[in-house]
Amino acid sequence: MAKQKGLLVPKSTKTPYKERQCPGCRLRMPANTAAAYDGYYHCSPECWSIYSEVLGTQFSNAIIFGQIHQMTVDAYALQHAGGSHKNKSITIHLAGLHAAYNLGIPQTQIPRLLQRLANHIQHWPYYVPPQSTGPLTAFDIALASTMEEHILRVKKWADFVWDAWSDHHTKIASLVSSHLH
Repeated sequence: MAKQKGLLVPKSTKTPYKERQCPGCRLRMPANTAAAYDGYYHCSPECWSIYSEVLGTQFSNAIIFGQIHQMTVDAYALQHAGGSHKNKSITIHLAGLHAAYNLGIPQTQIPRLLQRLANHIQHWPYYVPPQSTGPLTAFDIALASTMEEHILRVKKWADFVWDAWSDHHTKIASLVSSHLH
């Protein structure tokens, strides 16, 4: 009990609301001490938890998985560049979106191309991450209520992320071309 002008007032037993901002996408979420994360991407544990939910949705639906899973992985990785996130990963995910947008390679065939790249490149270039990667995050994807909405949101999210990395489009196109032809 606390004293307030001669009265006893019960102390609040509620923990003050704490919020954490993701360093990658800037998503603000209530801090969750139970959220676990290994630190590979430049993200908060809360953001990683949401992304894991999105992946769970995709792994449980073959149509969603086949149409936009690789795009989801690439968009998330590129939106969370920085920190200890490796140059190799950024290059691979830029190449994944390049393959989808510029080469027209189907989502299910992109991982094979990315594996070939990973096997051929000896020195991974550094790409300066953009200041912002757009207004959408994994949280927006998690809010989708239908399969169609999920697919459309991922495509829009990837569009924003790919556009944000436009300073590097020519460099990644050249890198992909030189290592795969």
